[in-house]
Amino acid sequence: MSEIKYGLDGKVALITGGSRGIGLGVAQAMAAEGANVVICGRKQQTLDEAAQAIDGQPLALACHIAKEDQVEAMFAAVVEKFGRLDILVNNVGMNLMSPQLADLDYGLWSKIIQSNLDGAFLCSRKAAAIMRGQNSGKIVSISSVAGRIATPAMTVYGVAKAAVEMLTKVLAAELAPHNVQVNAVAPAMVKTGFSAPFWGNDELRCKIEATIPLGRIAEVEDIVHPVLFLASQGARFITGQTIVVDGGATITQPL
Repeated sequence: MSEIKYGLDGKVALITGGSRGIGLGVAQAMAAEGANVVICGRKQQTLDEAAQAIDGQPLALACHIAKEDQVEAMFAAVVEKFGRLDILVNNVGMNLMSPQLADLDYGLWSKIIQSNLDGAFLCSRKAAAIMRGQNSGKIVSISSVAGRIATPAMTVYGVAKAAVEMLTKVLAAELAPHNVQVNAVAPAMVKTGFSAPFWGNDELRCKIEATIPLGRIAEVEDIVHPVLFLASQGARFITGQTIVVDGGATITQPL
């Protein structure tokens, strides 16, 4: 990753879904900046393995972020160890290919909503309570361009991500008097294991790249830098906003 400094030395940063993909990239970059990093995920073994790829001694906490009691326990552990929380990155997300809404099973709807929206709410609520008391903090959520454009097979995921962007605006308005900034980053497709079935197929990748003015699919680093910027003092007068990181895909229409 290129040498860009964001002034995160000594900050306490919790990254949900920090064991792989965008979350791991953010955790590694923040640790390299000198932040005290906490990563969470569902499986402790996966977290412990990821922690070995992060500078320093990151705190790795197993947590199902859609379960209120586990979220409470995780934030309590962070405060007990560090005494504060400066940055929350709501990165956990999942998508299961879904049919049209008229044919959708409620169980599938609930599973996707819980992971993408309920988890972001529960974590943001706890972070907000801590940050209000400090009179400072940053919350950055990972949204998606799927929350802005109706996309086949990503129906529920898109609904959840659109809600995450409104959650961002509401929290930003409520927390502004407490010097807490709340923003989001909305990527298009990123080269992670999550999207490998798409970019790993040469025919599909070429079709996708043809819809992107910059001519390529995003790398993890392309998302990491906007997240770190929003978590830095450089973004202290930015709140309630979503930065779209899509190589220009949403500014054009396919021919």
